[in-house]
Amino acid sequence: MININKQVSDFETDAYHNDEIKKVSLNNYKGKWLVVFFYPADFTFVCPTELEELADHYEEIKSLDAEVLSVSTDTVFVHKAWHDASKAIKKIKFPMLADPTGKISKMFGVYSEEEGLAYRGTFIIDPDGVLKAIEVHNNDIGRSAKELIRKLQAAKFVYENEGLVCPAEWEPGKKVLQPSLDLVGKI
Repeated sequence: MININKQVSDFETDAYHNDEIKKVSLNNYKGKWLVVFFYPADFTFVCPTELEELADHYEEIKSLDAEVLSVSTDTVFVHKAWHDASKAIKKIKFPMLADPTGKISKMFGVYSEEEGLAYRGTFIIDPDGVLKAIEVHNNDIGRSAKELIRKLQAAKFVYENEGLVCPAEWEPGKKVLQPSLDLVGKI
């Protein structure tokens, strides 16, 4: 399993993207921020609501020099069928990765052996390939693209501004903190 502030190992898998089936490697995204977005399965209930919301915010995520990779344990053929059948999923412009063996889900620590599916996991990886944020939910709890964007903005801010940190509910333009060892001794 991967850990915060550690390099994420490369992997390669098939993806459905822009009406094509192609190979995707994590290394294809070096130099960019990356959101790896695991969901349990295509043709389910909560998943299309999350993926549609993510698709609705995709341009904003791209404006942060980031890419989204959605991942489920379905095959690329199921991704294509879902894309063709669902109005919500037709909105998706980011790659939909196939993980039918669960190898990638296991690598990220979100694979449920009992179900053979991934939990809802969101991972933010910096341009150097280092993991900066993890969020994992039980499969009956949906996520928020707006909160994901806020976390991505905060991760990007501290990456670009060494020595500064973002407090709770920080958003761009709000006050940041500069931790000091001098203050630590006075607490």
